[in-house]
Amino acid sequence: MDTRRLRNLDLNLLLSLDALLEERNVSRAAERIGISQPSMSSALAKLRRHFDDVLLERSGNRYHHTALAAQLADRTKIALAGVERVFDAAPDFDPAEADREFTLFTSDYAAIVLGRPLTDLLAERAPNVRVRFEQNVPQVVEQAEVALRTADGIVMPHGFFDDLPVTELYTDGWVCVVAEDNDQVGDELTLQDLAELPWVATYRGPTAYTPAIRQLQMLGVEPRVQIVVENFLSVPFLVSGTSRIALLQRGLARRLGPSAGVRALPCPWEVVPLREAFWWHPLHQSDPAHVWLREVLREAGRAVTEESG
Repeated sequence: MDTRRLRNLDLNLLLSLDALLEERNVSRAAERIGISQPSMSSALAKLRRHFDDVLLERSGNRYHHTALAAQLADRTKIALAGVERVFDAAPDFDPAEADREFTLFTSDYAAIVLGRPLTDLLAERAPNVRVRFEQNVPQVVEQAEVALRTADGIVMPHGFFDDLPVTELYTDGWVCVVAEDNDQVGDELTLQDLAELPWVATYRGPTAYTPAIRQLQMLGVEPRVQIVVENFLSVPFLVSGTSRIALLQRGLARRLGPSAGVRALPCPWEVVPLREAFWWHPLHQSDPAHVWLREVLREAGRAVTEESG
């Protein structure tokens, strides 16, 4: 690292850069970080000189990112998050006195199943600590190394990462769900049923979140997919009242099945269980607050396991 170059930089410009790239407007950027419009205009001028790039280009009544500004947008947020973590660091962490927010990437399924026991523990032990659940869309999974620099971690099953620190949370199973009034299906399913019925599938792609579908394909059954959704909550409602079938986590099917009008049936093959875990960036490894968060997540995971019996 060239520390001489850093000494010549005003790191306050990082805040201005983030606001300008986010707002694309000098007045709104100034208001966002609580400085005057002339001060923000001065900051923009300094940033333009530093990068030798206008950063924001006018097109009609709007400003747009230059190619360089588009590259800087994500980098700036990562840099700000890193600076904030440096100056938020403390030799210990007192949850009863802490006032902070943890950000977790989760699926909607995990937010429902794990969210209640986790937030109950936070309310009991850390009344001023907040948790933000953000959707772990495929882009987050594909660029986890980058995404986890600005978040505290991601709740995901095994099978997607192999180079990140991890702690186990809980195990769930998979069930097939069909409409309560689907008379094409009896009390048991066959592999032929799975091949013939139309499917509601989730996250079809390289970072699909339904490994049980992959297991089915390995058995030589290619699901006839009719609907693809990038969430789990809508699945039972897209099955209800139709001849469709879908795979759903047992814990979610138990919670949503009665209200959605679907019934859960055992899968007609030996399904590998879903092992949910918490993954994080190595830079958080020794942070006392993060160490505490991991323990609370493990305890919440144990509560999920006990509830599922």
